[in-house]
Amino acid sequence: MDIKKLKKNALFNPSGDTEVRLRRIIGGKTTNLNDFNNMRYKWVSDWYRQAMNNFWIPEEINLTQDAKDYPNLAQAERAAYDKILSFLVFLDSLQSNNLPAISEYITANEVNLCLHIQAFQECVHSQSYSYMLDSICSPEERNDILYQWKTDEHLLKRNTFVGNCYNEFQESQDGFTLMKTLIANFILEGIYFYSGFMFFYNLSRNGKMSGSAQEIRYINRDENTHLWLFRNIILELKKEEPELFTPQRIKLYEEMMREGVRQEIEWGQYVIGDDIQGLNRTMINDYIHYLGNLRWKSLGFGVLYEEHQKEPESMHWVAQYSNANTVKTDFFEAKSTAYAKSTALEDDL
Repeated sequence: MDIKKLKKNALFNPSGDTEVRLRRIIGGKTTNLNDFNNMRYKWVSDWYRQAMNNFWIPEEINLTQDAKDYPNLAQAERAAYDKILSFLVFLDSLQSNNLPAISEYITANEVNLCLHIQAFQECVHSQSYSYMLDSICSPEERNDILYQWKTDEHLLKRNTFVGNCYNEFQESQDGFTLMKTLIANFILEGIYFYSGFMFFYNLSRNGKMSGSAQEIRYINRDENTHLWLFRNIILELKKEEPELFTPQRIKLYEEMMREGVRQEIEWGQYVIGDDIQGLNRTMINDYIHYLGNLRWKSLGFGVLYEEHQKEPESMHWVAQYSNANTVKTDFFEAKSTAYAKSTALEDDL
């Protein structure tokens, strides 16, 4: 079945549709007016408020103790810290550049508002990683860490998987390449970050790099809203564009998800393995398979891995550490670092 070519939104379009009932995720005729009072997709209102309530800046977290902890980390811990940070900063940089490219073809103005907020948050995340590196190491070491993804074949392989999907949409803007980009985004936000996140949380529960873990908590909270956003976009497209969800195409999306899970497990076992106190290969394998099930089911599909339908008991602690609002004060400055107005989303996506 042929998939129609998408047309880039006109920046100024006085002939665009003003009736809410005519609004569509793609293929509509938008005026680009940001109208908060007339939304077709009612979930946007809750999403917008949550995302705005999550506002934070990296420097509100004190990393003085992290600068003291970092030189004393075990060799395996330092290597993992550096590689995971290099991976995360590249992906968030990729996201902040790709999201505006997607929004040029989304014809629901309220959904584009969400994408713009996410792009801003990805910039904050990139700044966070730079702040973490500036706080703990020299400029020379920082630059080496930032560009490890160019020299580490494991890092390059992971970035290539998602990057190629994004590039394909840049070259051919149609509904199918857009859907693959949305699925790649969902994999990035919902699978790719998580062995890295749990590494930082594990350091914190071992009494190390607590400031870094708090930075990651805030990032994790944002990523939950990003998952919510892309899940809802995909679910709306399932209703509006059924030709994008034929059995053959769903099978391709499923294989993308499975590949994301395979790569995350391979990566976690490479960078963490059995050399980090409190984590091991089995824990990584079980947790990422469980997350793969969680993500795929949230899109309205079935179970990918029959043996991994429940959260592993060995990983219950991750949810506690990932909740930014469980830490109410900065130890060094005794000020609020998790705003009472922000409600952490349950990671059930």
